[in-house]
Amino acid sequence: MRGDRVEIVVDTGNGVQTYVIAATKAGRRVDVSTSRGIVEVSEVTRTGQPIRTGRFMAARVIALVEHPAEEPSGRRPRVVRNQASLL
Repeated sequence: MRGDRVEIVVDTGNGVQTYVIAATKAGRRVDVSTSRGIVEVSEVTRTGQPIRTGRFMAARVIALVEHPAEEPSGRRPRVVRNQASLL
């Protein structure tokens, strides 16, 4: 979803470095996968085509923080009260 982002904090030996990968357009999402000592973070389209990808050694990753998109301030979730059963 647009606005989702992932922060990756990596140990560089002399300190730490922070990388941010975000879903920049509507319909895109951020996927995180871990396999064989590699953490991969990708911005992906609806069809599954990767746009941007970051690969990091799992041993060097200090933190991986996922930030979901914020709801627009004017929109509130729809709450239905006293709705009759459809069954």
